[in-house]
Amino acid sequence: MRAHVDATPLLGARTGVGEFCAGLLAALERRADVDVRRYSVSWKGGTVRLPARALHELWRRVDWPPVVRAARGDIVHGTNFVVPPCRGARLVTVHDLTAVRFPTLVTAATRAYPDLIRRAVRAGAWVHTPSAFIAGEVVEVFGADPSRVRAIHHGLAPVPPPTGRLYDFPYVLALGTIEPRKDLPSLVRAFDLVAASDPDLRLVVAGPDGWGVAAFDEAVAAASHRGRVVRLGWVGEPDRAALLAGARVFAYPSLYEGFGLPPLEAMAAGVPVVATSAGSLPEVVGDAAVLVPPGDVDELAAALGRVLTDDGLRAALAERGRARAGARSWDDAAADMAALYRDVVACAS
Repeated sequence: MRAHVDATPLLGARTGVGEFCAGLLAALERRADVDVRRYSVSWKGGTVRLPARALHELWRRVDWPPVVRAARGDIVHGTNFVVPPCRGARLVTVHDLTAVRFPTLVTAATRAYPDLIRRAVRAGAWVHTPSAFIAGEVVEVFGADPSRVRAIHHGLAPVPPPTGRLYDFPYVLALGTIEPRKDLPSLVRAFDLVAASDPDLRLVVAGPDGWGVAAFDEAVAAASHRGRVVRLGWVGEPDRAALLAGARVFAYPSLYEGFGLPPLEAMAAGVPVVATSAGSLPEVVGDAAVLVPPGDVDELAAALGRVLTDDGLRAALAERGRARAGARSWDDAAADMAALYRDVVACAS
């Protein structure tokens, strides 16, 4: 079975979608039953050297141009909300519906995704989602046939052993792109409340700048303990492992989530997790994290305080987290995806 898989998210700084693509592609390419052909669309560095935004504008209206040379019997998998027109069977991964649920929290380019998804679904494309929560939303919002929407949880790569620790002081860690949906300003405010009773505690925020960074910077500037907020940019694998190894607690204050790989990474490293109950997160973390309502600064601060000071709770969360994170690999996800590919191709035959 020949599968043309969009590797565009691997270009540039690695985001959550990029981690999904990297893990899935590597696992698919280890399989003997899938002939993986990578393609990417980018003005610079893509196998198809065309501006993605211009193509998306065209594909919202017409099924042209076809940028992937797929034959009938092949499958084309658009890994990031968009699957190009082609002769083969089509599958599109919809990571979340932020553009529908929270349109003010996304860029203009992202607000084009719902039209592209809707057009692909009407033309017969199947949909992959990373969670049952998002699968339900796809059926509700786009009127997709539930039998053609399949949830396959992401896998998790083994967490590499740390070569050391970056900091000696205790810290709350947040990993991810700085963007409005992640609600890091609320985390800064919650940390400010907790920091008042712990003079050694720091907040470490690591990840590339997205859009809406000004709100994060404003929250830091307004914090009483702003000097104890450590802002890192994108970090590579060794530093990421070291940051996780040294963290007292991992915080994930997202307003809305389609899956949530960073909390699972933290769990795999034995770090207690405090997250919101937004979107798919209860489905993903189960009972292995402390959950709080999204946007509730006081509840977030209280949860962080409990986990930081209650050794018994910390140990229980670490044990449950390791077990949950260890239950799913990228090879498992690739096996499920290969089965989905076969079903999509068989339906198109």
